[in-house]
Amino acid sequence: MRSALPVWLLLLTASILINYIDRGNLAVAAPLLQGELHLTNTEVGVLVTAFFWTYTAILIVSGWIVDRFGANWVLTAGFALWSLATAATGLVHGFALLLVTRMILGAGESVAFPSYSKLIALNVPQRHRGIANAMIISGMGLGPAAGTYLCGTAMAHHGWRPVFVVIGLVSLLWLLPWVRFMPANSMPRAHAAAPGVSTLRVLRERNFWAAAVGQFGSNYPFYFLIVWLPLYLVRERGLTMQQMAKETALLFVAYAVVSLIVGSSADALIRRGFGVTLVRKASMAIGHTVAACGVLACNSANARVSCAGLMLAGVGMAFVGPNVYVFAQTLAGPSMAGKWTGLQTCVGNLAGVVVGPLTGWIVDRTGHFALAFSLCAGVAVFGGICWVVVVGQLEQTDWLKPPALATVASEAT
Repeated sequence: MRSALPVWLLLLTASILINYIDRGNLAVAAPLLQGELHLTNTEVGVLVTAFFWTYTAILIVSGWIVDRFGANWVLTAGFALWSLATAATGLVHGFALLLVTRMILGAGESVAFPSYSKLIALNVPQRHRGIANAMIISGMGLGPAAGTYLCGTAMAHHGWRPVFVVIGLVSLLWLLPWVRFMPANSMPRAHAAAPGVSTLRVLRERNFWAAAVGQFGSNYPFYFLIVWLPLYLVRERGLTMQQMAKETALLFVAYAVVSLIVGSSADALIRRGFGVTLVRKASMAIGHTVAACGVLACNSANARVSCAGLMLAGVGMAFVGPNVYVFAQTLAGPSMAGKWTGLQTCVGNLAGVVVGPLTGWIVDRTGHFALAFSLCAGVAVFGGICWVVVVGQLEQTDWLKPPALATVASEAT
């Protein structure tokens, strides 16, 4: 990768920004939806996370699709599908049809991260992967920030339906520059996946499961805040839609900005001779610890402490975000980056499936979010332990050797 950022990487950043606006918009609209459709908190949790059902299920095969057919056109098709699903969400009426459009959204978005990981693994060397992944992660942060602040404000004035239609249709314009500037190196013959490396082979690697469960622990607090923070701030803390939009946006702006700083700093340390494993794991240890403390502080009765907790959670997650897919890209290698990332993200995004209904159930039973915040912090700590302690050396898996789990099992017997 040259010193100047390639256009295709900037376009990937824009695509994930749009991705996270689309997946988070229903959570922003939740205070309005709940009144319009007379939903319980549990029903809101199911609706706003319904896209995870198809998203997570299709991730099982989306990585294989990317490795088999190339990331460029798979991402193009997925982007078009999820944008149209977003526009359709503003046109349908009733809980059931909203559920269907969210599931279609999940199907389209399922190819995003396997495609990103494949393109970065093929086109970006290790010493620059921190900033490349941080670009993607910054889009993840700016998406909820823009979606919450701009869309929340627009929904307060015009209702939620027109916002969905406009965003979905305007997003399709992204396809024009993408077709022009997509990287040529999306599935070169030299990096074609070896036919003997099956999905089962990946699933028999200890490092895969350590990274996958670690990603679950990383995703849980991130999705918890995306899905439930708007409703928490409006219903439990009494903020207006505009105030909620501002506070939530600040959290994700902090996440986006610090991600870029962390990613570029990590790359600089590696170029100066520090070990890849040390640098990446240190970021994970710091990030998960800080994020857990921030999540606990969010639920403080003191408004200033709660606001500081939001910023702290954002900073902590920013240390984690740029490294999640660096682990996958490094451990899998270019030939298997799509499949490994798809499978890892499938397990990691079970957090999205769980966090909506579980948090809604807790709030319905207790009447408050306190227990849900504590559970979120505990999951974050557990995820950090997986990344730092259970994952081994950060180096490409030798796919010709026996899998790690099989080796451990044979030694035990």
